[in-house]
Amino acid sequence: MAHEKNHDYHILKPSAWPLLSAVSTFIMFFGAVQYMAEGIPWLFYIGLLGVLYSMYVWWSDVIAEGEAGDHTPVVQIGLRYGVIMFITSEVMFFVAWFWNFFKHALYPMGPLSPAVDGVWPPVGIETFDPWHLPLINTLILICSGAAATWAHHAIAHDDDRKSLINGLIIAIALGALFSVFQAYEYAEATFSFSGNIYGASFFMATGFHGAHVIIGTIFLAVCLIRALRGGMSKEHHIGFEAAAWYWHFVDVVWLFLFIAVYVWGG
Repeated sequence: MAHEKNHDYHILKPSAWPLLSAVSTFIMFFGAVQYMAEGIPWLFYIGLLGVLYSMYVWWSDVIAEGEAGDHTPVVQIGLRYGVIMFITSEVMFFVAWFWNFFKHALYPMGPLSPAVDGVWPPVGIETFDPWHLPLINTLILICSGAAATWAHHAIAHDDDRKSLINGLIIAIALGALFSVFQAYEYAEATFSFSGNIYGASFFMATGFHGAHVIIGTIFLAVCLIRALRGGMSKEHHIGFEAAAWYWHFVDVVWLFLFIAVYVWGG
């Protein structure tokens, strides 16, 4: 029949969510600049609410498409490519912060700038001992990644829903614990974001990673809710696969941060 689907591709219906996402993002960043320059926060929060709403409704539609059977093997390949490209863009985002850190660490500027006559870390900066709380947080995040891998293997190879749920619970709990310990570490820091290049570089690099940990924890929590409701199977779990890949990316970035910022840079 002419109206019947005779291919494996999913033809999307017109959607307002891409436009809403773009407009909300513009408003959020414009509002952020206004907030930092003039101290007026309301435009930033309006944009932020628009972004969060766009994310919720758009991804809800994607989940509904999967549950309706639209995520064929061909469509799943495209979704995986999309996740890979997104994570690649995130990798380049962190490359910028590593570049910034190494530039200032290898060529510290002193009072005779631009001559290279400074020291790193700057005089008066008391850095963290990497072999105490930072090491504990590293082990926590690695264990969380191992739990996510266990959950992924359980659903992808054995269709074991119980192990999927248990692995997700452990991964989420450890991810949340990592965030708590990092907040405690920030509270105990003897240096601040402003006033020195070390503090600015440290908090930007580790702070953005911390934000990614929170996002990844929420990502895994959504997968857990779906699993508890009976969603996902051996053949259809692309959402959790994306979450697991993202979580491993967060793990790897932290290992580089631990080695470069805490051990070498300290």
